[in-house]
Amino acid sequence: MNRTKLTAALMLSAAMAPAAHAETLKIGILTTTSGPPAVLGEHARDGALLAAEQLGMVGGMETEIFVVDAEGKPDVAAQKARELVERDGVQFVIGPIFSNVMGAIAGPITESAFLLSPNAGPSVYAGENCHPNLFGVAYQNDQMPTVLAKHMNDTGIGDAFILAPNYQAGQDSLNGFKSVFEGTVTSELYVPLGQLDYSAELAQIAALQPSAVYAFLPGGMGVNFVKQYDQAGLKSIPLMTAFTVDETTLPAEQDAAVGMLSGTNWSPSLDVPASLAFVEAFEAKYDYVPALYAAGGYDSMMLIDSAVKAVGNVTDMDALRAALEAADFSSVRGDFSFSSNHFPVQNFYLAEAVKREDGKYQTQIVETVYEAYADAYVDQCKM
Repeated sequence: MNRTKLTAALMLSAAMAPAAHAETLKIGILTTTSGPPAVLGEHARDGALLAAEQLGMVGGMETEIFVVDAEGKPDVAAQKARELVERDGVQFVIGPIFSNVMGAIAGPITESAFLLSPNAGPSVYAGENCHPNLFGVAYQNDQMPTVLAKHMNDTGIGDAFILAPNYQAGQDSLNGFKSVFEGTVTSELYVPLGQLDYSAELAQIAALQPSAVYAFLPGGMGVNFVKQYDQAGLKSIPLMTAFTVDETTLPAEQDAAVGMLSGTNWSPSLDVPASLAFVEAFEAKYDYVPALYAAGGYDSMMLIDSAVKAVGNVTDMDALRAALEAADFSSVRGDFSFSSNHFPVQNFYLAEAVKREDGKYQTQIVETVYEAYADAYVDQCKM
């Protein structure tokens, strides 16, 4: 079953959900929850549902939540997005995970509803294709890699081997890295999305012996790369990543990833009251450590709650948009606001993979790299 209807108050099944009426708040959660990258979407979904459960009635209104699997397929996701808006009448959609899916669903959703992304942040939607009804609640794709590039600059690393999947987010990632890195890129590789065997790439790294490697390889791609990197005896070459070593991949990477550095806008170790309470509640409910995707899903639901409460209805789109722009909620990231392109202004951190005393793995913040950091595309947005 890849489509579930819930009521926020009691998480009832579809058969038990109350009949909708004009003033029912309807929210779609459209993330990828099947296939190799399912864990990313599961984190975002679970974060959003935890927020809804804590709130009871999101926005103080009777609430219906439709949980839909995008399947990681743009064409499938586009059809499901249309169903959410046209058939189910949702006013808000939380999703997606992947940037190629964002390109397929943004149009159908933003025609009549608001799209809040808990992860995907393609540069085009932060810039020339920004839209009044689209909010990047998480980050813009370029930003995480700039954290590692700045760290390499600050520590005197003069050259780097970089690689990412060949799709929008991968291109944004490497472009973001290169926009900040002051050293020499010895090799820039794009691999097929979903690639799991990295023997050829690891052979190139071993031959070139770069001072460091930067990789953006999400989900199962990252798990395999990190394990194979360790098995190839390459850990003497620092591997620094975005979306490759985090709480979605660490349960599988385990000791192979310990000590590796990543760029992030959030970590379970972040010393913010709302964040500490979120992590405690999340682990108690789901029995796993939340990643930044879960934080993005949680914040997206809390943002919806704040906007609907401020407006008092779900029919005044202009008022709802203004309330979303105000971002008057307690983010798990602490200080949080939107730029004029509807992408966040927030802190970014260098984090290290660690093994906790309870045997679980997580990322631990090492230092703040950027404060109140806005993306590089805001001036291209003409809203």
